Amino acid sequence: MATQSAASTAGPGSGKAADPKRWLILAAVCCAYLMIGLDLAVMNVALPDAQQDLGFSDGDRQWIVTAYALPMGSLLLFCGRLTDVMGRKQAVLVALIGFAVASAVGGAANSFGLLVAARALQGVFAALLSPACMSVVATTFTSPKERGKAFGAVGGVMAIGGSMGLIIGGALTSSLDWRWCMYINLFFAAAAFIGSATLLTKQPRQGAQMDVPGMVAASAGLFCLVYGFSNAEDGWSGASTWGFLAAGAVLLAAFWAWQMRARNPLLPPRVVADRNRGAAYLTTLFVGAGFFSLLLFLVFYMQTILGYSAVKTGSAMLPMVVSTIMVTAVAGARLVPKVGPRPMIPTGLVVSAIGLAWLYFIEVDSSYVSALLGPLLVIGVGMGLIYSAAANTGTSGVEPQDAGVASAAVNVGQQLGGAVGTALFSTIATNTTTNWIADHVQGRPTVGQIHQAALEGYAVVFLWAAFALVFGAVVTALMLRSGPLPSPEEPAEAKDAAEPLAADRV
Repeated sequence: MATQSAASTAGPGSGKAADPKRWLILAAVCCAYLMIGLDLAVMNVALPDAQQDLGFSDGDRQWIVTAYALPMGSLLLFCGRLTDVMGRKQAVLVALIGFAVASAVGGAANSFGLLVAARALQGVFAALLSPACMSVVATTFTSPKERGKAFGAVGGVMAIGGSMGLIIGGALTSSLDWRWCMYINLFFAAAAFIGSATLLTKQPRQGAQMDVPGMVAASAGLFCLVYGFSNAEDGWSGASTWGFLAAGAVLLAAFWAWQMRARNPLLPPRVVADRNRGAAYLTTLFVGAGFFSLLLFLVFYMQTILGYSAVKTGSAMLPMVVSTIMVTAVAGARLVPKVGPRPMIPTGLVVSAIGLAWLYFIEVDSSYVSALLGPLLVIGVGMGLIYSAAANTGTSGVEPQDAGVASAAVNVGQQLGGAVGTALFSTIATNTTTNWIADHVQGRPTVGQIHQAALEGYAVVFLWAAFALVFGAVVTALMLRSGPLPSPEEPAEAKDAAEPLAADRV
């Protein structure tokens, strides 16, 4: 990272020169972010081959995914503050090396236990890499127009990672071996490491300190929530579900009470008390719930009912990917700097909700062009309006020593949203499917009836996800301030940061 004077792309009148390497820095960051996004989905496609090779059971398959999600979700706040303490360049380099080593171990794994351990290590280093990369962007680009372009690029990469993971995972598994779904990370990590080591300059210490009690409470609380929601797919009545959810709620309540009195809080209240940033974090929560559910159940629909292969399923997502990238680029570079996040985020949530509601009308024999292409394009437009605005807003106006933890808060919302959405919507889908079979089937169901029952579950999930995004649009419209985001020379906490919500609802 450039030094404080160089890294800050000053706004008008600030008198500080922009870092001439800033766009190359952005390319390195996007490479690292793409690797994280790919890994959220790339192993999902490879699971059947890995299971056959290593001989683990169907019940154990979920741990290949859960082992990655648990440490990433629970350690994000800690790693965000660790980024502020150790420095952004150091954090990026350490995370890239660790992620690459974990990927190599996973690719060479000769047992289920070793593969799970490697996935867990990937999650640990992803929890460090994600906020470190975002904080690099937040501190390198501070000119409103350039910041919008930069976060537009990051938002586009965030949006396409999961879909590209399906395509790349299917291609690698089909043409080479499932292990290449792990080895592929070595190429991304190497490119990002070379770029980061060459372009980033070691930053001076910003004065951030680690809050050990807060770190323990936050990490344990987030772990319990993510783990509890992961178990909810097998039922809400078990102690492994409600017990962990209750423990997580208690720990996070204790964490927040401690943050209000800690001398060096892990997540300073000033970071989340700002209305714009708070709305951005809630946005990522709603988007995580809706978008992760879309990917999960739409993939199920395409593969189990329409009979698509893994590669064809990923390719079917490309219209959404393209529309997301195009809209993100325009929204980030031109719209957010001019009008701010308030028109962008609620509108994007509503547009995405329209696309999800459109998917309610899918049928067992629907064609791609008539039933899926339109909704995917609409959802892509909505997500494009959201991503750059939310990422930009979530890190806007923070002090340099809080950039890492503010970036982590953006990612925490997405991870928790994904866990909550997957658990809730899986329950809705299962109940809907079971009820349909009970109402329409006598005796043993046929294959067609099983497909129809599953379809009913998927369709209802898309409708409920649409309702969730509409609710998110209402909440964020009330919270977000009108007008552009504060310019770099304005203080981190704007003078009206603590004003009542009702004061700016018009």
